[in-house]
Amino acid sequence: MEDLVESHLKKSGVEYYKEMYLTEIENKWNVNLSAISAEGTSTKRWDFVVKTSSCIYVIETNFYSSGGSKLNETARSYKMIAEEAKSIDGFCFVWITDGGGWKSARRNLEETFNVLNSLYNITDMENGVFSEIFK
Repeated sequence: MEDLVESHLKKSGVEYYKEMYLTEIENKWNVNLSAISAEGTSTKRWDFVVKTSSCIYVIETNFYSSGGSKLNETARSYKMIAEEAKSIDGFCFVWITDGGGWKSARRNLEETFNVLNSLYNITDMENGVFSEIFK
């Protein structure tokens, strides 16, 4: 899934970084991300980070062949990150998933979708969503 996302990032021509830790983002662009790091007590590595002139986008990618507890916990976790990220100016959390396994986890996905309006799937990437969000 990461290779697929990276291929679409390359096509979009944006500046992106792979596997960047939260502290690296803070240091590189002088931004305070304590709202999503429990005031600096937790660490997080993002699959991709895209930097535009107006925003830092952190991206998580997931591939699920079926539903289950891992998918449900991921949705809950990402919902929390999305809520926390809203308090940081010029920062956006993006989740890209294949969409597999979501029928059985429909309620958790809906809860997360209601908070995270930057949730995309493979079809969205194929239809050029990166050109739209990384303007």
